[in-house]
Amino acid sequence: MARKNTLQAHERRTRALMTAPMAAFGVLLVALPLIYVLCTSLVTGGKFQFGMPLTLANYKALLREDYLKVFANSLQLAFFTTVISLLVGYPFGYCMARAPRKWKALLMMLVIIPFWTSALVRIYGWKILLQANGPVNGVLRSLGLIQKNIKFLGSYGSVLLAMVYCLISFMILPCHNAVDKMDFTLVEASRDLGASPVRAFLTVTLPLTMPGILAGCVLVFVPSVGLFYLSDIMGGGLVLVGNLIQTQLMNAHNWPFAAALSVVLLVLTVAVITARQKKKA
Repeated sequence: MARKNTLQAHERRTRALMTAPMAAFGVLLVALPLIYVLCTSLVTGGKFQFGMPLTLANYKALLREDYLKVFANSLQLAFFTTVISLLVGYPFGYCMARAPRKWKALLMMLVIIPFWTSALVRIYGWKILLQANGPVNGVLRSLGLIQKNIKFLGSYGSVLLAMVYCLISFMILPCHNAVDKMDFTLVEASRDLGASPVRAFLTVTLPLTMPGILAGCVLVFVPSVGLFYLSDIMGGGLVLVGNLIQTQLMNAHNWPFAAALSVVLLVLTVAVITARQKKKA
């Protein structure tokens, strides 16, 4: 009995030693910076220092109509990005999972290859393609479909296109993984029992792959809320939460207000992830 207790104590010490570096990493590089940002959001007149009076003035300022509109723009763009990514990414992930082995590797490469280059380079490539005298307008003119150049850049659609292009891989991969692990004998059983292909998909395939769909939606929605530089590049004219934080930090030098914006954005992110976990459970 004493030997067993000694072994258990040794195992606990070993686990503690093994987790200590990761715990220290989490505290120093994650917890403390977040605590500092939270404290900074509760002061006014400069960076946080001990002894400064705490206030909710920065959060009350966020209730202004123009700031609420910025959050609404960010959430709306994130929502549309997620929906379009799902409508395009789920069928692609499904077909990739059901494709023959020799084609599956090629399709996976098509999804992964964009990660090998900088997102900025790829977005500037889209900007060149969509500009007034760019290849897209040139092809449309040569086909006789248009007489004048279409102004693609500077529109909401161009920003949405860039968002979907940058994030759709994060939808495809979880959906592919969910479909790839699914037991398709259940689909065959439902067909044998008289279910149509559509009904079999809605009642069997869709529920079984829902964890992958939810994971993809979170992986697309969360970064798209704060991915503001795409609007600047594509000239959409949208003011997003990320733009507002950048302006408060770099131009207005209002660190407390920028920190309050960051905290609210963090809370929204945690809320989305928590909702996904509850839905999964």
